[in-house]
Amino acid sequence: MLPVTAEAAVAVVEHAPYQRSPKGETILVVEDEAALREVAKRIFARNGYHVITAASGPEAIEIVRGYQGDIHLLVTDVVMPHMLGKEVAEEILAIKPDIEVLFISGYARRVLTSQGMLDPGVALVEKPFSEADLMDKAARVLNGHFRGYKTVENPQA
Repeated sequence: MLPVTAEAAVAVVEHAPYQRSPKGETILVVEDEAALREVAKRIFARNGYHVITAASGPEAIEIVRGYQGDIHLLVTDVVMPHMLGKEVAEEILAIKPDIEVLFISGYARRVLTSQGMLDPGVALVEKPFSEADLMDKAARVLNGHFRGYKTVENPQA
């Protein structure tokens, strides 16, 4: 039994996913959990992206140092052993300053920003995420809709 009310039901507006056609971009996925790393790799690959993966921040940095082509998007977990995602992004941006960054995390944005693990205004997909959520946010980042992450000047230049 529900109470009677005179209020009208509020219509829920469905969020339309952001559409984007991949143009052969390369995405580097950095995730310490093997299963989640593989899921992200498969999602991006079946949607037309070239995908490189790394299990840790140090491994990702070594990959980027040796990679001759462009890497268009870094998708990194925020909380990982050895290096936080923010540190990984800073190091990689020093090597490849044109790379875009998308963070993924199981922690809420407010927790991550209050603890200094994430800057406000950056792109974040919260775990667990759907394929639509991941592709939507990646498309927005690649199209320049999130410019909250500052590019670090390359000290070697």
